[in-house]
This record gives sequence, structure tokens and C-alpha cells, in this order.
Amino acid sequence: MAAHYEDEEINIYKVKCAPYDNNAYLLVCPKTNESIIIDTPADHCKLIRAARDSDVKAILITHNHSDHIQGLTKVTSTIPSPVGIGEADAWALPKPPDRFLKDGDIITAGTIVLKALSTPGHTPGSTCFVVGKHLFSGDTLFPGGPGRSGSSQHLAQTIDSITRKLFALGDVIVFHPGHGEDGDIKTAKEEYAVFESKDHRVDLSGDVLWLRD
Repeated sequence: MAAHYEDEEINIYKVKCAPYDNNAYLLVCPKTNESIIIDTPADHCKLIRAARDSDVKAILITHNHSDHIQGLTKVTSTIPSPVGIGEADAWALPKPPDRFLKDGDIITAGTIVLKALSTPGHTPGSTCFVVGKHLFSGDTLFPGGPGRSGSSQHLAQTIDSITRKLFALGDVIVFHPGHGEDGDIKTAKEEYAVFESKDHRVDLSGDVLWLRD
């Protein structure tokens, strides 16, 4: 599999998984071949094939929606590495995780130093991960808008997580979401400014787009 991104410090492999167009990610340290998996969708065979030649040090889950964890049991049966997830989302896993991820936690693999960011809203325990100029945003942030929200309160919480935590990372950040294509923080901030400038109905929720809503 060709790398989605590579340099001297990190190789990022994007594993597109059926049936919900999920993205799983494998981060590999080119110096040590140690790696980190982010999310385990249903198409577990593709992810296992991508990861099997590296030394997986951690399996991290961005949130507990079923399309992001359906492959977890099969992946961990083949790759018995410690699993981490935000504590509020841990109830949905097939068995308790090895680690509850907290805001600011550091996860390492070789010279890769990945930082966990608690970003509640899409789910109570949603967690994003940042390393260098790369952000793995799960279903919190997509190009064009936030992840789907179940209520106006959840939307407000998601937007707070995005604007306080993710936008603060800086304009150079490229984000890799749980579905679809990459985006960048600079464009997201510009589009959010348009959204923020408009009045919105009090019950706004669901699939929100910065430039449409």
C-alpha cells in the first residue's frame, strides 16, 4: 500500500474501509517501524494487511459509533496491542479498553509523539489526535463542516471543541477525518467565520455545512 503521506518522521497510511466509506489510519515511524492504528472499521482485513508488517504499539479509537469499531475484535485478535478510547465512549466497546484517553495524553511509537485532544460533541468521548502538522479528526471535523449532531446542544458542543481545540492548532494543520477527503484548518476557519456571521435557528442540528447553514 502506498503511503498517503510520508517524510523522515512519519509515514501515514489511509485505509479506506467499506461499507460506510470509513477511513482508518496507520501511522508508522520510518526509523523503528513502530506504529499506531487509528480506528477499526468493519473492513478489518484491509487494516490488518496494512499493519501486519509493522510493530503496532497502540490502537486508538476516535469515538464509539459502530462504523468505527466494528472491526475491533478481529483486529485485536490478530494484533494484540493496547486499545485506547475516551472514557465516556468506552461502554460501547466489545471489552474494556486498556486505556482511557484524557485530554493531553501522549501516545508514542518510535519517534512519533501523538497527542490526544478531548473533543466532545459528536459523542461524549470523542477524541482527536495530533502529531506535527497532522490532525486525525474522527467525525468531529470534516471539510465543509462539523460531524453530524443529534441535537442543537451536541452541535454547540462540537463547535466549541472545534473552535477552542482544533482551530487553536494553527493554519498549517492538515486534518484527516473519519470519512472522505482531507481538509485544512485555514480553510475550515475561513468557512466557519461565514457560518458564525449568520443567524441560525435555535434547533439547528444534523448535517451542518459552514457555507450553507
